[in-house]
Amino acid sequence: MVTLDLLIKNAVCVSHNGTEQADVAVRAGQIVAIGNLKDTAAEEVIDASGLHLLPGVIDSQVHFREPGAETKEDLETGSRAAVMGGVTAVFEMPNTKPSTTTAAALQDKIDRATNRMWCDFAFYVGATAENADKLGELERVPGCSGVKVFMGSSTGNLLVWDDETLLRVLRSGSRRVAIHSEDEQLLIERQPLSEKDGGVHNHPVWRNEEVALNSTKRLLKLARATGRRVHVLHVTTAEEMALLAAHKDLATVEVTPQHLTLEAPDCYDRLGTYAQMNPPIRDGRHRMALWQALAAGIVDVLGSDHAPHEIEKKELPYPQSPSGMPGVQTMLPLMLDHVNNGFLSLPRLVDLTSAGPARVFNIAAKGRMAVGYDADFTVVDLKKKWVIGEDWLQSRCGWSPFTGQQITGKAVGTIIRGRKVMWEDELQGTAHGQPVHFQETLQPEQ
Repeated sequence: MVTLDLLIKNAVCVSHNGTEQADVAVRAGQIVAIGNLKDTAAEEVIDASGLHLLPGVIDSQVHFREPGAETKEDLETGSRAAVMGGVTAVFEMPNTKPSTTTAAALQDKIDRATNRMWCDFAFYVGATAENADKLGELERVPGCSGVKVFMGSSTGNLLVWDDETLLRVLRSGSRRVAIHSEDEQLLIERQPLSEKDGGVHNHPVWRNEEVALNSTKRLLKLARATGRRVHVLHVTTAEEMALLAAHKDLATVEVTPQHLTLEAPDCYDRLGTYAQMNPPIRDGRHRMALWQALAAGIVDVLGSDHAPHEIEKKELPYPQSPSGMPGVQTMLPLMLDHVNNGFLSLPRLVDLTSAGPARVFNIAAKGRMAVGYDADFTVVDLKKKWVIGEDWLQSRCGWSPFTGQQITGKAVGTIIRGRKVMWEDELQGTAHGQPVHFQETLQPEQ
C-alpha cells in the first residue's frame, strides 16, 4: 500500500546532518523520513540526482503593493515571483494599501491571501502612535509575523520617530520588533542635500552613515531599557555592524542581497534611480563590512526588501523618484552566485534563509529539513549558468537591477507543504498559500 504523498530521491540534502545524499519522504504536508529510502513507494517520486535540496527559503521582508492599479504588485503576482525564485514563505511589511495597523486589517489581508498567494505568508502589524498601546494584542493575531517600526520615513506614511512613542511600542508586547532604523530628525535636517547637483548620487549623501548609526544607537538604548528584543532590518554601515555586535543578546540583524552585491558610485552610474533604496546602497568599504559581519555571524538573516515601483515612477528625476527595487525573485540566485564565487558556504546560506528566520521569529515547524517539519523545499541546480532576463521576471513592475547579469546557481523547484508549486520555471497547479504559524500565536485546539 502506498502511504507517502511524495518521495524525493537522490538529492544532496543540506540539513542538520550537514551536506549528504539522501531521500526525503513526505506525508500530509510534513517530512516523515530522511535517509536511504530506495525501496519506498509514493504517489509522486522526484529524482533529484545532481540537485541540492535545501529547506524552503523564507524571505522575511517584502512589500507587495496590494491592492493597486494593474501595473502594480499584488499578493498573487508578488508571490508568483517568490516561488519562481525558490522562496517558499514571505513576511509582508505593513506600509502597503491598506496599512496593516489594526486586527481587522490584518485579518482581512490574511483572508485575501489564503489560497491566493503561491507561497505561504505572514503579515507585520505597523506601529503607530495610535496603536502603540495595543500592539501586545495585535502581535498575537495568528498569521502576524510581529511588529514593524519605521524610525525614519520611507515609502508609505507609517512613522514612529520620537523616543517617547518608541518606548510605548517597545513596552507593549513581547515578540521581537522589526525596525527600519534611520533618524527622522536628521533626514529632515539633511533633506536639502538631496536636491544638490548630482541627482541620485546624492542619495547616500542625504541618508548618510550618521542617519543610520544615530538611529540604531537610540534604538539599542531604548531596547536595553525595556528589555525588548529587536530585529534591525537592512543594515548598511560598518559602524552599525560594530555596534550591533556588542548587543547580540538583544538584537538580531538583517542584510539584503542588494547591499551585498551593489556598491556606490558604480550602481548609480549604471542604474541611476533604479539603484535607489532606503537605506541607500553605499560604497565598497561598507559593502565589504557587511560581508565581514556575515562571516563573523553578526548577520542573522537575509531579506530581499522587495519593493517594486513602476518604471514610469522610477524614471522620475531624483529626489521625486521613489525608493525601492524588486528582489524576492532574485534573492536566492544572487546568493547562490556568491556561494559559487566563494563568499559564503551553502550551509551558511541555508542558515541565513531558513534556520535564521525560524530562530529570529520563532516560526513553528518551518526552516529546517527534519522529520515533523513542514515539507518546504527549495531545489537548486548549484552549477547552472544562466542570465537573468526580463522574460523570467514575474513582478508586475517588469524590471530588476540585475537584468542581464550572469549567474551560476538557480532554483529549479519550489515545494511547499509537499506540493510542487514551481518546477523548471513553470508554475505548477494552483495557488494554495497558507498563513505561517509562530510559536507565540499557536491557538489551543477546539
